[in-house]
Amino acid sequence: MTLVDTAPDPAHRARRALRAPGVRMGGLALLVAAVACAGLFAGRGVTPEGVRAVLLGVGDDPTAEHIVLQLRLPRMLVALVAGACLGVAGLVLQSALRNPLAGPEVTGVTPGAVLGAVTATGLGLAGWESPTAVVVAACVGGFAGAGLLWLLAGRDRGDPEQTAVYGVLVSAVLAGLTAVVLLVAPGELGSVVQWLIGSTEGRVWQHWNLLWPWAAFWGAAAWLLAGPLTLLRCGDEQAAAAGLATGRGRGAALVCAVALTAGAVSAVGALGFVGLLVPHLALAVFGADLRVTLPGAALLGAAVVCGADTVAQLLSPLLATAFDADRLTLPVGALTTCVGAGLLMVVARRRADER
Repeated sequence: MTLVDTAPDPAHRARRALRAPGVRMGGLALLVAAVACAGLFAGRGVTPEGVRAVLLGVGDDPTAEHIVLQLRLPRMLVALVAGACLGVAGLVLQSALRNPLAGPEVTGVTPGAVLGAVTATGLGLAGWESPTAVVVAACVGGFAGAGLLWLLAGRDRGDPEQTAVYGVLVSAVLAGLTAVVLLVAPGELGSVVQWLIGSTEGRVWQHWNLLWPWAAFWGAAAWLLAGPLTLLRCGDEQAAAAGLATGRGRGAALVCAVALTAGAVSAVGALGFVGLLVPHLALAVFGADLRVTLPGAALLGAAVVCGADTVAQLLSPLLATAFDADRLTLPVGALTTCVGAGLLMVVARRRADER
């Protein structure tokens, strides 16, 4: 009898290892570290050699130390955590509502948080120099937007499609109220435009100190809901058959998503399409087990926002030169919106072709 060697060849074993979630998570963590380092080296005022000297502790330029340690470092950290919050919030929303096109932008959460921040700054209800007051106002607005959606949906809360439709209506109403605030206080347009577009410009350690405990708490709460969310993705009947109280599970998930989105928006404003598209990437990379996919969505969101912020800083001097401007800053939200809109059209086209 001839024995046949059925052991997989080395190439097959390598491909199988690359499919392991741990390997993918490790590779994604390296990507996040790479874009974070790039964020420290991007920008004006300090050369890459100066940044390297500051990081190694061999520099003697106080201006370079201030720019790197007091401006670029907190900005990079805030971008990472805000992106992680939006990635997780989007995945939680899409899983709880069973709608792949649900996201913080179209469920009233982001527009509500923006309305809170704009109202606080535009009408003088909170001093611009106080990030704490703006964070509180944005969080209140985010929860108010979600509460309005909850009340408007009424008995249709269990219908994902109807809830998504009501979310679009609520978002439109809140956007209109934001425009009214800007009409009442037109002189404050320059100070609130970052909340409308999304920007990491001017983020300092105070923003970081306010954001990371909030993100850590609600991120952990979302991960604890990974099991119920995985069941909800299968449908309410299957989830109920498995013993899950679907109403309570969905309600808890929505609270987590609202809190994470409000925290991110209060720090960096409305970054378009991050919470909508990052979950699709996370599911494609890590699969439907949300115990793995939720951390993956956090890493992907962090990489997307921090990477977009780095690209925006690199493009800003080029745009300033092209438009003959002394100083022109490209908001990271403008970049994520443009790129995200293109990707959304690709996703929608693929769904149409699948049908």
